[in-house]
Amino acid sequence: MTILSAFPITPTNADGQVDLGALRTLLQPLVAAGVGSIGLLGSTGTYPFLARHQRRRAVEAAVEAVAGRLPVLVGVGALRTDEAVRMAQDAKGAGAEAGLLAAMSYTPLTEDEVFVHCETVARESGLPLCLYDNPGTTHFRFTPALIGRLARVPGIVAIKSPAPEPDGAAEHIAALRAVVPAGFSLGYSGDWNAVAALLAGGEAWYSVIAGLFPHTALAIVRAVEAGDAAEARRLDARLKPLWDLFRTYSSLRVVYACADLLGLCRAEPPRPILPLGGEARQRVADTLAALELG
Repeated sequence: MTILSAFPITPTNADGQVDLGALRTLLQPLVAAGVGSIGLLGSTGTYPFLARHQRRRAVEAAVEAVAGRLPVLVGVGALRTDEAVRMAQDAKGAGAEAGLLAAMSYTPLTEDEVFVHCETVARESGLPLCLYDNPGTTHFRFTPALIGRLARVPGIVAIKSPAPEPDGAAEHIAALRAVVPAGFSLGYSGDWNAVAALLAGGEAWYSVIAGLFPHTALAIVRAVEAGDAAEARRLDARLKPLWDLFRTYSSLRVVYACADLLGLCRAEPPRPILPLGGEARQRVADTLAALELG
């Protein structure tokens, strides 16, 4: 079974104040579509930009909105270990099923530092954790050796890796599977390369597009589960114009623009991130119209 975890934006104003009503509106179609889980406060959910109390408000609203119908996975990353522990404790206290923990830092971290950081958050929070390997923002990459060490820490149960280029997907999964225990989940983000990772044996898709267009992502997952690689690749290829926008402007900016263009919410990313305008916004609008996403 392939798990689809849908990662919506966290609707805010420019000062990072969460619009709880808009968040509930975005979550309703995800629950109705039957995605596997909600990925709240991921990178697309702007977790590093939000104050602790805003993050907790978002988790409480999301848990209330899903009403036990879906598990909620919450980004709990923070620069300091004690802060990450508190974020994870808040998420658990608000009813989240798991936390998503990145190796955030200003000073580059060593593998031993990341190990102690993750082990401490798992131990002191009691919240099951999914490791978040996101070198594009943290500038730290989890090696297979480190993943193997952390996979044996009680409470660390999964990893969310950036999907490699398609020709390297099988090798990447094999390298991780060789060092982690049975039952440790290997999942992938980076929507434009995710299909190849799923076809190679990835067990979860941590998807940005699913946070706004769940049925589009679910169609791909169902094709993968049916063993229909040709159909999964066809559906993926159809979305290439959207993947190109994600890579050009970042999925965060593009999905904020999509939500606005579709009239789902009037939100802005927290400053200093600026909303897309001009030619970039028009490209998003044209792509939505051409793909008939909405």
